[in-house]
Amino acid sequence: MNILVLGSGGREHALAWKIAQSERCTSVFIAPGNAGTALIGENIPVSPTDFPAVKKLVLEKEIGLVVVGPEDPLVKGIYDFFQNDSELKSIPILAPSGFAAQLEGSKSFAKAFMNRHHIPTASYREFTADTLQEGIDFIQSLPLPIVLKADGLAAGKGVLICQQHDEAVAEFQQMITYAKFGDASKRVVIESFLKGIEVSVFVLTDGKDFIILPEAKDYKRVGVGDSGLNTGGMGAVSPVPFFDEALKNKILERIVKPTIAGFHSEGIIYKGFVFLGLMIDDGEPFVIEYNCRMGDPETEVVMPRIDSDLVDLLLAAAKGTLGDVQLKVSEKAAATTIMVSGGYPGSYETGMPITGLDLVAEENGVVFHAGTKVADGVVLTNGGRVLAVTAFGENIAEAARKSREGVAKIHFDKMYFRTDIGYEFE
Repeated sequence: MNILVLGSGGREHALAWKIAQSERCTSVFIAPGNAGTALIGENIPVSPTDFPAVKKLVLEKEIGLVVVGPEDPLVKGIYDFFQNDSELKSIPILAPSGFAAQLEGSKSFAKAFMNRHHIPTASYREFTADTLQEGIDFIQSLPLPIVLKADGLAAGKGVLICQQHDEAVAEFQQMITYAKFGDASKRVVIESFLKGIEVSVFVLTDGKDFIILPEAKDYKRVGVGDSGLNTGGMGAVSPVPFFDEALKNKILERIVKPTIAGFHSEGIIYKGFVFLGLMIDDGEPFVIEYNCRMGDPETEVVMPRIDSDLVDLLLAAAKGTLGDVQLKVSEKAAATTIMVSGGYPGSYETGMPITGLDLVAEENGVVFHAGTKVADGVVLTNGGRVLAVTAFGENIAEAARKSREGVAKIHFDKMYFRTDIGYEFE
């Protein structure tokens, strides 16, 4: 069958790469894709949020499965668009309903859902311009540090961790009064700070049954030793050594099962990925956030560890038959190092020629493109996060070392990367 992947980043390249390996995949199309996805399928210059253009593409290319990568089309209701269109409703699409996607699109919606289903998370309150002073008073009452979250989507930048009360009050006012994150911060969730170690857990569900995919740990800080500004992710590893059976069972019983049961009991239509951003505090798991799609750069280490035919899994989730399939996972470890444009996550230049991509041999790993394009036959940088160099090993230390060896073969002007991905597991 022909399969369409919507998106243009490293996550979508990794998904398309794995989908293309399936015996059930005739052709894979990526909209809009990047320079890397063009090597394994056909890029189509269509925006994932231009639903009429997506419909035209699906019908023209006789698509048999649609896989949605980024959050925007999910929150804007692409699943509902398909279900409400007589020509599209029979085509499987891996996506939650627009209502369900509020789990990512609205922090207050997600928090209320967790409270209703007794899912462990940080205590919180939400505020708007009408309750500004109450919010300020609430901030002053909290112990430090204090977490501020823009309620809506803010391109991964809407969460602030403030170390002082004055700082928190000033940022809170910037968010609500001066629209620091645009409409996303018209409503702000203020919550207590969770301490511990973060881990990303991915669940594939058809709304009734579910499969837990390989877990991962990503590295959000730009600097070595987890220092500096937060980014969209500077690297990731999988598996996570502290993710033992005891912890996995706690997450299963306290978080995963209540989440899926909550979908079922509330009549929430959910066919796709649930990304659980978790904080592990002294062996106890708490939900930091839900996302309604795979994480990035975690996808670049999760997909390579799946030994099952991914299309079988995705089709089963889309069709409601996930209970009939099984997941096989490689015992090998995977690590990915993100190569970014100089200045990221602040201002940066694009259009830099990239060399050495052909020097990364298959036995050393896989290069997933995150922000690239082709002009006159030359691959150029086209974003803050440019490449994800993924490698495999018997353990994380070996995988991380091979990933860095792959990075060393690639060059573009002003490039930057962390040299310590997986450092605490070596």
